[in-house]
Amino acid sequence: MLRRCSGITAAALTALLALAPHVVAQDASTLKKDMIGQWELATTERSKTCVITMKGDATPQGLKLELEPGCAKALPFTKHITAWNIKGLDIVRLQDAAGQPVIDFTEVESGIFEGLRTGEGVYILQNLAAARSLAKSMDQMIGDWSMVRGNGQTVCGLTLTNTEATGDNFQVFLKPKCDPAVAAFAPNQWRLERGQMILMSARGETWQFEADDNAQWRRVPDTADPLIMIRGQ
Repeated sequence: MLRRCSGITAAALTALLALAPHVVAQDASTLKKDMIGQWELATTERSKTCVITMKGDATPQGLKLELEPGCAKALPFTKHITAWNIKGLDIVRLQDAAGQPVIDFTEVESGIFEGLRTGEGVYILQNLAAARSLAKSMDQMIGDWSMVRGNGQTVCGLTLTNTEATGDNFQVFLKPKCDPAVAAFAPNQWRLERGQMILMSARGETWQFEADDNAQWRRVPDTADPLIMIRGQ
């Protein structure tokens, strides 16, 4: 009986190994189909953006794509991009005329791809409609906010702006009479990143906040005495 079970197991393993290339090809094919359409290539906080239309038509270099006219000015490296392709199981490659990678992306969240260019930083590729929805969300963040404790006590007022600071960050200004802990942190920049609001100090310290079900932003990790960002009155 043991010998027979071993034979069945070996047969099943052989079948699975034979199926594996088909599964990989199927996944790559699905990703290829999912990528056809309009996408936004951008810096992490969309201060510089480029719309790319990916097509399913084959070319000698890969698959066809179109870049909007302003891409090369916004993101100079895009002037080298002439085609796209799927490499391996899950890499979306934007490549040059020689078929060499200009930038490779992998999915980090559903529908959001991340790529790194050495010496430049991280870039995000996401569906154009979703990206524009994020832009609308960011616009809604601009203005006055209050930082409060869990008991409702206000500890600081601050203003988020859309004035560019360093990198992909924007300026934030504290109002007078802030709690000593907030004043000591002294955030001067902010950004939205992967669903979080991030405040940063000139020293490089960061506080992360995540939206809750009450349209508020709670500092994470959460504590017994939470710090919450709410719209200023």
